[in-house]
Amino acid sequence: MALVRLPDVAHRYVSIDGVRVFYRETGPADAPVLLLLHGFPSASHQFRRLFDALGGDYRLIAPDYPGFGHSDDPDRSDGPYSFAKMTDAVEGFCQALGLDRFVAYLFDFGGPVGLRLAARHPEWFAGLVIQNSNAYEEGLSNLALGLAALQPGVEGAEDRLREILVLPVTRGQYEGGAEDPERIAPDGWTLDQHFLDLPGRKDIQVDLALDYHTNIALYPAWQAWLRGNQPPALVLWGRNDAFFPVAGAHAYRKDLRHAEVHEFDTGHFALEEKLPEIAPLIADFLDRNGK
Repeated sequence: MALVRLPDVAHRYVSIDGVRVFYRETGPADAPVLLLLHGFPSASHQFRRLFDALGGDYRLIAPDYPGFGHSDDPDRSDGPYSFAKMTDAVEGFCQALGLDRFVAYLFDFGGPVGLRLAARHPEWFAGLVIQNSNAYEEGLSNLALGLAALQPGVEGAEDRLREILVLPVTRGQYEGGAEDPERIAPDGWTLDQHFLDLPGRKDIQVDLALDYHTNIALYPAWQAWLRGNQPPALVLWGRNDAFFPVAGAHAYRKDLRHAEVHEFDTGHFALEEKLPEIAPLIADFLDRNGK
């Protein structure tokens, strides 16, 4: 029986403004680049199976944001952590690695980070793979709107946010909406919770949750950027997402004339269950748009 050779994956750190940022990288140096921007409450490990599936033919790079995964915590001495500061770190990461042309995979928090970055450096973006990452009002569920309403100054907001940073909720984000929960490996939510439980990490997540409303305020600007730049876009969506309903996927067609939209019968972490269906779509998209 012939053995399948899996790609080698490098695990490295790079210093960005004094903060060590961990990242995973695989694939040929001259291949199309896919920059993978992870979501809450995860890190680059959420792309582990995608690395195996695509790393032999494409260059995949996935950082852990400061305060997530194996990266160091951000400096919060000058104020709370924010999506703008997280984008600063990813911008510095791209500059440190010389990444000036890539397709960006935007998942969950990766959407606000990636679209803020695109507004700064549109020339870097050869295309977008958007997976359960919202930029439209219709893509916000009542649950998401309720969480976004927890802003600085709202009484009890921090206490309510800390209530969701626990294992049952973390696990529920993976299994919720899945067609077959037994196909969702426990590794993801177990590792996510390990990192969440590290000293100071929940404070960082509270900062970001209290800042989330700034992303919604930027929706019109992001939509204008999409409309004006028309980047090639592959939109992949777990239709049973409790946070971002599938209307958010189809909303991209309002501004992106040629957006390719695919729904899957799963939840928020669609790669966990539907990777065999999703990986070929990404490969085809990279073949057409990655250079």
